[in-house]
Amino acid sequence: MRRATLWPDHLLPDDRVPPPWPGREVRLDGLVTYVRDTPATAAGAEPALYVHGLGGSSQNWTDLAGLLADRLDGQAIDLPGFGRSEPGPRYTIPAFADLVVRWIEHSGRGPVHLFGNSLGGAVAVQVAGLRPDLVRTLTLISPALPFLDFRRSLQGRMLPVLAIPRGERLVARRLTQLAPEVMAQQVLEACVADLSRICEQRRAEALEEIRVRYEAEHYAAAYVRTFRGLVSSFLRAYLPGPGSLWRLAEAVRAPTLVVGGRQDRLVDVRVAPQTARVIRDSRLMMLDGVGHVAQLEVPRLVARAVVGLLAETGDSVGRSDLAG
Repeated sequence: MRRATLWPDHLLPDDRVPPPWPGREVRLDGLVTYVRDTPATAAGAEPALYVHGLGGSSQNWTDLAGLLADRLDGQAIDLPGFGRSEPGPRYTIPAFADLVVRWIEHSGRGPVHLFGNSLGGAVAVQVAGLRPDLVRTLTLISPALPFLDFRRSLQGRMLPVLAIPRGERLVARRLTQLAPEVMAQQVLEACVADLSRICEQRRAEALEEIRVRYEAEHYAAAYVRTFRGLVSSFLRAYLPGPGSLWRLAEAVRAPTLVVGGRQDRLVDVRVAPQTARVIRDSRLMMLDGVGHVAQLEVPRLVARAVVGLLAETGDSVGRSDLAG
């Protein structure tokens, strides 16, 4: 493990606030998966795939994907049951990882630069550990790898719901009790350390995402079942036998960037450094005053670390910039 290298800020594209990248429905194994494309803006860009966290969507990557578009030809997917994708039959880390593998194979774009935030980070580790042929580099932002002290997470409040049969009904009822504006504010407060960094356009988009959730009858069940699958993966990680996410992290061989926010309220802040220690070829960037979604809160800083990784590992565009 070593410290992340930061690319010079002035070599990144100018700041702007793009709208969510255009998306399309793709039928994959009989289910509709929603995919957003961030087209490359320079020749020689390599394929990238972005995977969101629990309760998130492909929109979580709008700013970072735009900043990297001169180097990476990006795609971001909505996992089953989230965003605008149809619900799936299973909501476990292996099931989501299988879908990511199937998408990379279906799109014919592999190997890709794979990004994952939170739940998406756990999914990305599973993909990189089991299918190294599909992953060029790995970027993990507040990855939800296993930890057992749920007092270190606001999600610990959800644990009693998992013990209740059909706990998703309680979650659905909670959704109907809160106005979308209140729910959107609560989500932002849980995920972001400094709300002043989130512009009005992004706040409006977050509110629209909440309204989409309200209209999706399957959302509460998808959320609860995914959280249950995530907690199960945490428990299995500390038991003998295959399937431990920590053992899969040890198997990762792709050059990896791990980003953690020291004010993360959802994933134990000790997880990011532990992840970087476990993955053999890793770089770590811990950010003061940043929460759970660094790619939303400080996208330029994350982009600088990503381009530093790309340049260090042989990205042709990065090398030409450095030479210039």
